[in-house]
Amino acid sequence: MSNRALSPVVATVLLLVVTLVLAGTIGAVTVQSTSFQEPTYVVIDVSADAATDRLTFVHRAGDSLAVESLSVHVLVNGTPLKRQPPVPFFSAHGFQPGPTGPFNSATNETWDAGETASLGIAGTNAPLLETGNRVVVRIAVDDTVVTEVETTAE
Repeated sequence: MSNRALSPVVATVLLLVVTLVLAGTIGAVTVQSTSFQEPTYVVIDVSADAATDRLTFVHRAGDSLAVESLSVHVLVNGTPLKRQPPVPFFSAHGFQPGPTGPFNSATNETWDAGETASLGIAGTNAPLLETGNRVVVRIAVDDTVVTEVETTAE
């Protein structure tokens, strides 16, 4: 048997081994770098006061939320507010200064069950609340919506 007949077989086996080693390495790195987290579970109630243009949120149950990772998106009768609230903040365009609870930049880093937060929509924002308006609020953590709540402005 000549060495020439073995060369293609050896090359094929070596190529197969190299491919398997590379695939295993890439797979191991991918599994280690992927964090498997349970989805965030949270129950939040919202109320809307048309007289004061104030939204009040109560964290009823579920996971604590990292305030720095939160985003809040408000729609009034299906129309998004011209300016959405940055969370946390103290004074922001389109909002009354001094939100309460975890929406205020001077409070805790987490929003825990039992805590209340509120913010007021300023006259420079639109649409403002009117009695009977349908208000929908989406709360997201790291751009993943964790709850969507709806209420009617009173």
